[in-house]
Amino acid sequence: MALNTSADLSGRRALVTGGSRGLGASIVHHLARAGADVCVADVRRDEGEKVCAALTVEGHQARFMELDVRDADSVAALVRELERTAWQADILVNNAAVDVTKPIEHLTAEEVTRVVTTNLLGPMYMCLEMYRRMVARGGGHIVNILSTASNRTWTEAAPYAASKTGLRAFTHTLFQEAQRDCPGIGVTGIIAGGMETPFILERFPDADTSKLQSPDVVADAVLSALSVVPSSVVPEMVVIPRNEPSWP
Repeated sequence: MALNTSADLSGRRALVTGGSRGLGASIVHHLARAGADVCVADVRRDEGEKVCAALTVEGHQARFMELDVRDADSVAALVRELERTAWQADILVNNAAVDVTKPIEHLTAEEVTRVVTTNLLGPMYMCLEMYRRMVARGGGHIVNILSTASNRTWTEAAPYAASKTGLRAFTHTLFQEAQRDCPGIGVTGIIAGGMETPFILERFPDADTSKLQSPDVVADAVLSALSVVPSSVVPEMVVIPRNEPSWP
């Protein structure tokens, strides 16, 4: 597993949505091995608990909390529960995402709502709860996982591209407000190209994996953004395979 060995997150606590598999699990492992206590928030309890159990065996601090980011009340309740147990995250990674690959004429309202609510409103709900708390504490870092679809789009990707484009705009706005409200808060958008994860392979089992990158590369980019010196900040980072067809 590629690991940014210069990253030292000892004493920090990180909350990762969609952290039970794929890119999310890779991010969780990288954060834990850099010294952070991690909380995996996901709808997949079995997979999430396995990730946390494996990290615990390695000697890391990891916990699982079931969460559907589409439910604003559940997001607020999770953050309150963490506070009740004196576990306050100073790192938030909004990674949870879904996609539906269909032409627009065949999409249903439920499919559009599920994609946009998960990919855009979910991260916004998380930020609404976490950002004000970071301001009150005087520091923290929010990382939103974006996509090349936030820069351009392609057919059969309308809800996904719309949601990721909206999240990129939200991330840029939050970055500007953090610069004004609290210089101790970092906000970073990670634009990730195609990865060899279930997110792609479950929908496209015949995909050419030679054109996909390892999620560990993107997870390492997250560590890099979190490790920049306090006098600087990384507002956005692009990590793509060399033969990425959807950039720029």
